[in-house]
Amino acid sequence: MSDAHNEHHSPIRTPGQLAAAVAAFFLVTVIGIILLVSFVTTGTLEGAGTDSQSPEAVAARLAPVADEGFTLKDVNAPKVLLAGDAVYTANCAACHTSGAAGAPKLGDAGGWGARIAQGYDTLVKHAIEGIRAMPAKGGNPDLDDVEVARAVVYMANQSGASFKEPAAPAAAPAAATAEAAPAAAAPAAAPAAVPAEAQAPVVAPAAVAAAAAPGKLSGDVGKSIYNASCAACHGAGIAGAPKLGDKANWAARIKQGDAVLYEHAIKGFQGKAGMMPPKGGSTASDAEVKAAVDYMVASSK
Repeated sequence: MSDAHNEHHSPIRTPGQLAAAVAAFFLVTVIGIILLVSFVTTGTLEGAGTDSQSPEAVAARLAPVADEGFTLKDVNAPKVLLAGDAVYTANCAACHTSGAAGAPKLGDAGGWGARIAQGYDTLVKHAIEGIRAMPAKGGNPDLDDVEVARAVVYMANQSGASFKEPAAPAAAPAAATAEAAPAAAAPAAAPAAVPAEAQAPVVAPAAVAAAAAPGKLSGDVGKSIYNASCAACHGAGIAGAPKLGDKANWAARIKQGDAVLYEHAIKGFQGKAGMMPPKGGSTASDAEVKAAVDYMVASSK
């Protein structure tokens, strides 16, 4: 009875069945190992929903800085003078394309005829120094005189003239620099001893700073700068400039605060209505420009 019971519950009855069971165990184990290795070596290590390890993403992170549009510039390198059409596009087109403030339009032979008759020298002089509503150098004091002359030639020739474009000025002779070098390198003579009683009194740093800090210039200075540099536009409202004394047009601008008005007047400003060149196209100092702004604000409140 006991033998029959054991025979009924034993799954392996013969040596062949034992061998098959052992072989099946090893086969399942080997297959499991192969599948695990395949999953580890071919699967991605990044989290679900991200492509941070894709070839495109990696290439974007490794792209050189130069590809982003940065350019290194040697500040000691000689200035490259712009061609006439480039100067026109950047500085003159705002008025000479639309005819704003009475500027003759590019290509308008009728508008340019009388001006061309004045001659090359006169046209260039007016462009450099400014005339009527046109500020000096088109409102860009950083332009070289040769660049301004090239822009004049470009506009005049497009409108019926046949002026020759000016060449770049010749470089200064190297000999002059060499002669000046020894003098600059010579050591300065030692200062003579100064008696203690003749020495200047020591001034506190705060007092020095207070003495050096310039105060606001007078209203008379502001009025003078306005008449010389601002009245051409702000007197008649040319190119969208708010007229002096027009409280309605000045109200929103005055609300911006003095700091904003100063910055726009000194650095220039281009809005929807028109363009104001830096410092009104003048060579006035920052303090003088601020005085002109104060004068216009006080007259328009």
